[in-house]
Amino acid sequence: MALAAVPAAFVAVFFAYPVATLLVRGIGLDPGRLLDVITGSRFLKVIWFTTWQAGLSTLLAGTLAVPLTWAIANRQFTGRRLARVLVTVPFVLPTVVVAGSFIGLMDRFGLDQGTIRLRHTVWAVLLAHAFFNIAVFVRSVGGFWTQIDRRPEDAARTLGASPWLAFREVTLPRLRPSIVAATSVVFLFSFTSFAVILLLGGPRRSSIETEIYRYAVTRSDISTAAALSIVQMVAVVSLVVANGWLQRRVAGRQGLVADRAVPAQTRRQRTRLVTMLAGTALLLGLPLAVLVERSLASGGGYSFANYQALGERVRLLPISAADALVNSLAFAVVAAGIALVIGGMASLAIVHGTRSVSRVLDLGMLLPLGTSAVTLGFGVLISLDRGVLDLRGSWWIVPITQSLIAIPFVVRGVVPVLRAIDPALREVAATLGAAPARVRREIDLRIGARALATGVGFAFAISLGEFGATSFVGRRSDLLTVPLAIQRLLSTPGDLLRGQAMALSVILMLVTAVVVFVGDRLHPKAGGML
Repeated sequence: MALAAVPAAFVAVFFAYPVATLLVRGIGLDPGRLLDVITGSRFLKVIWFTTWQAGLSTLLAGTLAVPLTWAIANRQFTGRRLARVLVTVPFVLPTVVVAGSFIGLMDRFGLDQGTIRLRHTVWAVLLAHAFFNIAVFVRSVGGFWTQIDRRPEDAARTLGASPWLAFREVTLPRLRPSIVAATSVVFLFSFTSFAVILLLGGPRRSSIETEIYRYAVTRSDISTAAALSIVQMVAVVSLVVANGWLQRRVAGRQGLVADRAVPAQTRRQRTRLVTMLAGTALLLGLPLAVLVERSLASGGGYSFANYQALGERVRLLPISAADALVNSLAFAVVAAGIALVIGGMASLAIVHGTRSVSRVLDLGMLLPLGTSAVTLGFGVLISLDRGVLDLRGSWWIVPITQSLIAIPFVVRGVVPVLRAIDPALREVAATLGAAPARVRREIDLRIGARALATGVGFAFAISLGEFGATSFVGRRSDLLTVPLAIQRLLSTPGDLLRGQAMALSVILMLVTAVVVFVGDRLHPKAGGML
C-alpha cells in the first residue's frame, strides 16, 4: 500500500537501521569481552540499582497518587477537569526541568548541605520519579475507575460489608488490570530515566542509561556502551510486551458507565475531599513554585536578572541561552511537522490497510516508544555517518531523531478516533461517487483533525524537552538546545549559572503547560486514560 510506504521507509531508515547497527556493534564484540561487560561486578551493581530504584519509584508514585485518584474517580467537584489537566503537567514536563525543580527545592530549604543532604541520594531520585509519574496512576487508574459501575459496591454495602471490605472484594479486583498496567508504565519510565538520575543521583548513583552516556560520550568506549545498550533494550522490550498484554486485558471489560462520580454529600465527605485535593496540590505544586521563586532570586532579593542574563554568553555554553531557546523551538516545530506527516499517513494506513499491513505498521510506529532515548540517540550517532545518510554534520539530525520519539503519540491519538468512525459514513460517500482519497480527506481527516492536532501538540512538547537522544546527536555547539543548556548549567556550581538554569526551566515549563492545556481542550475525550 502506497500510503504505508513513506512512514515504513522513514522508520526503517532512521530507527531500525541505527538500532540494528548498534546491536551488530555490540554483538560483534568478542563473546568473552561481552560477557565480562554485562556480568562484571560494577555493571551488575548498575543493573541492580536501575531495577530496584525503578521498583521503589513505582511504589512511591502509586502510594502518593491514591488520594487524587480516588477523588477524581468518585467525586464530582468544581475544577475536576482542571485537576486532571494540572496533574498531567509534571508528567509532560521535560525531565531536566523536573530535576531542576528539585534542585531548586533543595537549594531553597538547604537540603543539599549540612546534616540533611538530599541531593546525590537515592531519595532525591525516588521523589523526582514519583512527582513525574503520579499522573500515570491518576489518569490511567482514575480514568478507568470512574467508568466502573458502582452498583455492585452498593449491593455489598447493603449486605453489611464495610467500605474497606466492599472496596477490597468488589472494586479492587475490577481495578487490578488497570493498576498493573499503570504500574508497568511507571516502572518502564523509571527504569529508562536519564536526566533525573544524571542530575540528582550524582556519580555514585549510576543507571544503565547514564552509564551508556558516560561510556559513549565521556570515555569514548563504544563497545562497552553498545553492550550495555543491548542489556537495556532486552529489558525494555520485555517490559513493553508485558505492558501491551496488560493493556489488552484492560480494554473491552464489561460493566462500564459514563461517570460513576457523585457529589460529596456530608460535611465530613467535603472535608476529606478538600484535604485530598490540597495535599496533592501541595505535593505537586511546591517543587514548581520553588522553581519559579529560585529563578527570580538574585543578590539577596528578587528580580528578573536571571531572565535578562539569558541573552548573554556564558563561559559554559557555546551560544547564549536565548539562542539555545531559539534552537529548541525551531527543532520542535520541524519535529512536530515530521510527526504530523509521518504519523498522519501511518494512522490512515493502519486503519485502511490490510490486516497484515496494519499490524506490522502499527507495531513499527510504536517501537520507538519502547526504546530507550539514549539507545536511540547513540544508534543514530554511530550509524548515520556515511554516504547519503551522513547527517552528523547537518542540523536535520536533531529534529529527525526527536520526531521518532514523538510519532507514536500522534499514532496512538489518531488511530482510535479513525477506527471509531461509523463505516456507513465512508460507504455513503463512496456510493455518492467520492474517490477513496476524497473520502479520507473529507471524512477521516475532518473527524480526526482534533486528535491529530492534539498529537502534534504533544509531539511539539516532547521534542522541545527531549534530552536523552539529543544529548548524543545535538552535541555540536550550534545545535545546543534548552535541555542540554540546563544540564550544563546545573552541573556546575555557581549562583548565577544556577539562576539562569532555573529561569530557562521556568520558560520551558510554561511553554509545555500551554501546550498541555490547549491539547486537553482539543482532545475529544479529555480526561480519559493516558
